[in-house]
Amino acid sequence: MTDIAEESLEPRCAVDPYGFVADQLALVEQRLAECTRSKESELTRIASHLIGGGGKRIRPVITLLAFKAFHGHRVNDVVDIATAMELIHAATLLHDDIIDGAEFRRGKESAYKRYGLTRTLVTGDFLFIKAFEFAGKFDEQVVQWTADACTSLTEGEILQGSFNRNRTVTAHDYLEIVERKTASLFQTGAKLGAYIADAPCQQVEVAANFGLNLGIAFQMMDDVLDVVGRRDLLGKSTGMDLRDGNPSLPIVLSLLDGHQAVTQVFQSREPTENDIQRALDAMGNGTVIERARDFARKYALKACRDIDTLPESVERDALLGLARLLTDRDR
Repeated sequence: MTDIAEESLEPRCAVDPYGFVADQLALVEQRLAECTRSKESELTRIASHLIGGGGKRIRPVITLLAFKAFHGHRVNDVVDIATAMELIHAATLLHDDIIDGAEFRRGKESAYKRYGLTRTLVTGDFLFIKAFEFAGKFDEQVVQWTADACTSLTEGEILQGSFNRNRTVTAHDYLEIVERKTASLFQTGAKLGAYIADAPCQQVEVAANFGLNLGIAFQMMDDVLDVVGRRDLLGKSTGMDLRDGNPSLPIVLSLLDGHQAVTQVFQSREPTENDIQRALDAMGNGTVIERARDFARKYALKACRDIDTLPESVERDALLGLARLLTDRDR
């Protein structure tokens, strides 16, 4: 994780990124509701349980903002792509909850807990198929980039599993997991938004780099909030990475520091709630959280530097505003 000079994430002007794409995001919500209706009512019910349960819709927002930043005109096309990004994300959440045995998602009982493994697994597959129903309307490049993102997601999941409760995990390993499992979909959404806007190849890559670095920053902040966040805001318990043995950034930094309390809990197959709380307190009271926040800010700044290469515009400032919003959040 390379160091970069301190800069400010303060936006140059107050642009609400969500408000800026509110009309297009409303169309995404409409498509999500329509495409998750099935002849089998249980598929509709399980899909709606997750998708209708809220969520930040970050991936569609990135796609829509990138499209606007490059002055795209094919609104229906970008709404289709943004919908595909959210469907892929939702499918991975259903599958992740199965893998992790998660009881809660977005502040309520997870689909896995309520409907069981088989039905939740099939619903995840259903959402993946629906995503490609949208992406498949476009040219080979769009389909390939979307497929590449899904491939990266699955590879990231396997890579993360190989470091489950494994104290040999390094910062490099952590970044590789995050780039594949989280940032790949951010990267692809931004890239496709620019591509659908008919941006030149070089600018499509600018958008892709923005998405990649923002995705890394987002995951780092998620990792921080798993240690110091509030359950009422997160919609789930803290300490989930310790319970599941997943190598989050604060855990990796603690392992590298040789912190015994965290190391013992991370390696334990059945840690007690008291053990988990002691490890969370150890991370929260030391320097690990501030260092992890600092890494998140640095990757957000890298994302902003990419966008800074574009001409000044309200659209560009909306992307910069999103970077700030995702880095300075509490849920």
